[in-house]
Amino acid sequence: QVQLVESGGGLVQAGDSLGLSCTASGRSSTIVTMGWFRQAPGKEREFVAAISWSGATHAADSAKGRFTVSRDNAKNTLYLQMNSLKLEDTAVYYCAARRGRRVTMTVDEYDYWGQGTQVTVSS
Repeated sequence: QVQLVESGGGLVQAGDSLGLSCTASGRSSTIVTMGWFRQAPGKEREFVAAISWSGATHAADSAKGRFTVSRDNAKNTLYLQMNSLKLEDTAVYYCAARRGRRVTMTVDEYDYWGQGTQVTVSS
């Protein structure tokens, strides 16, 4: 089994930056692809960005140009640097991981999930 623990959420103002981290433990050697999703109140969980073992990335249109996903395989840690935050970025952000190589945006294709960390952007 794999455990994912997110950290770094909080309350920020619009235009600010915030960094999230996610550390994997347990059978983390089985993880190939990692990603970030978010879920706002009353909305479905949506893809934010993902990264393969080799560093290939894919981001949602809403994240492109503002968010950067990266990972440190030696530390089993995934990162999300968020810049120019907007009110609509407010959500619970979830770290996810999958055993497959394909960088996918589909929630159901991820095998492991963290408990989430709240990001609130105020005006």
